Amino acid sequence: MLGSAMAHTCSGEQPVFPGSDCFAWLHTNLPSRVINPPLPDMHPPAASFDEVDSTESLSAHSWSPGPGHRSVVALWDEVRQEARALARREPVLAPALHASVLRHADFAACLASVLAGKLGDATLPASQLALLAASLYGADASLLEAASADLQASVERDPACPGPLQCLLYSKGWQAVQAHRLGHALWAAGRRPLALALQSRGSGAWGVDVHPAARLGRGVFLDHGTGVVIGETCVVGDGVSLAHGVTLGGSGTGKGVRHPVIGNGALLGAGASVLGPVTVGHCARVGAGSVVVADVPAHSLAVGIPARVIRRFPVTMEPCKSMDQTLDDVLDYVI
Repeated sequence: MLGSAMAHTCSGEQPVFPGSDCFAWLHTNLPSRVINPPLPDMHPPAASFDEVDSTESLSAHSWSPGPGHRSVVALWDEVRQEARALARREPVLAPALHASVLRHADFAACLASVLAGKLGDATLPASQLALLAASLYGADASLLEAASADLQASVERDPACPGPLQCLLYSKGWQAVQAHRLGHALWAAGRRPLALALQSRGSGAWGVDVHPAARLGRGVFLDHGTGVVIGETCVVGDGVSLAHGVTLGGSGTGKGVRHPVIGNGALLGAGASVLGPVTVGHCARVGAGSVVVADVPAHSLAVGIPARVIRRFPVTMEPCKSMDQTLDDVLDYVI
């Protein structure tokens, strides 16, 4: 039998199988499940999630100034203080700090200059883009308030970020969101070709591709930002945290809503994909590398391909703030 044949092989002797055709012998003597193992189900049943109300997901846990939240003016004062102190400690950076921060009168002028420097080139000069951004900030104060909320959320949730100055100057996730906010304002005003031009520039500058029609709430945090894709009809709620490589993608070729709604306070782990017009409920968490194709209830953890809910959270828990992507609660889960 096969055991004796293997014994011959291990002893250095030529294995001998009954008959001349060893493959026929194997098919005859081994169980069929070894020769032809059962294939995995390539079409598992759809996840049995309850339908999630997208309106509730975007209203519960909505953004509001929390303890320690600073106004735009107070945040700008802190940024300038950090810039002055850094210029004294590191003289090599002093000229750049002066050009980017210290020479500007307010947060709007500073932010316009920083974004224009990233987006501009010979065909669309930075000076022209800075004037455009400044005019948009002057016309809509909510753009600056959202930028301030995003900046403070980024500092609070990223332990590698020592303060708002570093985030303002170097965080490509935060900068990409602010560029998108300008593009979205242009899109809403009917200046769609210019909005798409900014999207294209932003995608090249930061590796973050957000369609200008997509709607983003306040206090949004893109951790690293690299590889994040957010489609045209997507809605991202307040306080959402997205790790790198997240895709909020569409399904189908129709002109209607074909992208997801991400509820307030949700956390999407690195490489997660949410596809189609589905809703991730408020304060839900999607595990790294998961693929969501059905609604995810609020206050729940969904993992896997396709994603399935494996745990419910207390209603007081906000995954977007903890940024916890560990696998302590999914070690026994089999994808």
